[in-house]
Amino acid sequence: MNKIRLLTALILWCAVLTAGAQQLYVGSYNIRYHNSGDDRNGDVWAKRCQVICDQVNFESPDIFGAQEVLAEQLQDLLRGLDRYDYIGVGRDDGRTEGEYAAIFYNRQSLRLLRHDNFWLSETPSKPSLGWDAACVRICTWGEFEQTATGLRFFYFNLHMDHVGVTARREAAKLVVARIAELAGDCPVVLTGDFNVDQTDEIYTIFTSSPRLDDSYEVAERRYIENGTFNDFKPWLKTPSRIDHVFVSPDFKVLRYGVLPNVYWTENTKPAAQTKSANAPQEISFTEHVLRLASDHYPVFVRLECADKARR
Repeated sequence: MNKIRLLTALILWCAVLTAGAQQLYVGSYNIRYHNSGDDRNGDVWAKRCQVICDQVNFESPDIFGAQEVLAEQLQDLLRGLDRYDYIGVGRDDGRTEGEYAAIFYNRQSLRLLRHDNFWLSETPSKPSLGWDAACVRICTWGEFEQTATGLRFFYFNLHMDHVGVTARREAAKLVVARIAELAGDCPVVLTGDFNVDQTDEIYTIFTSSPRLDDSYEVAERRYIENGTFNDFKPWLKTPSRIDHVFVSPDFKVLRYGVLPNVYWTENTKPAAQTKSANAPQEISFTEHVLRLASDHYPVFVRLECADKARR
């Protein structure tokens, strides 16, 4: 009887420990907007979409931010992703025109409480071009609850301008201010294509905020063999990380990874089969073209949040 009581106590204690820390798997993925030029170069959206969806379904993040998503791509992704819903609007008109900074979330593990968007401009409440930006830019946000644990958190996702330095600087200030205004002391995740790397002074606007840490910097373990932009050229390497996952100090960052997203397509001319002296001769190989699912690599981060974040 004493052994049974001891075992029961251990099981209950393990349950208490598990309940005291909620894990959350998040990500950021610039999927590259669909255009005819990429298709002509062999980076065909139909295939890229399949690879992106397969990778996301395999990783199974609870939630991730995507950038450069056009309306038709949004529908393609929803068809290919398991159990995911989304929030977000097209940046050009606040409905379906232009790129989305969409947030995809697993509807089985998360409950959407509220959501909205704001534009990265002097008039953030409506579609508008900000400062010296080349494009209209938007930030989408949502408040979520983890159904299994009751963890509530805010998730922000954006795509800052690739040309306007002033636009990036002022957008960073705006986002930090909106996070403080909307989220208060609630846990926060901010993802996106920021178009600034970890050496840029605009990056420090985010890291100087007491509400945001760069998950790369505070991660317990990392898997990162390259930066986050690849220009559809798998042979290029850079130390620059322009796609970031910032988190509030409520979160412990367990794992951080910039993950490869390669696939192979056939050569335009049929290639002869070859053998390897280092493999069984029953195995045959043909040369293929190595391609990337996007001109960015995705970033995935595993987080843990203390029990105090539960509401």
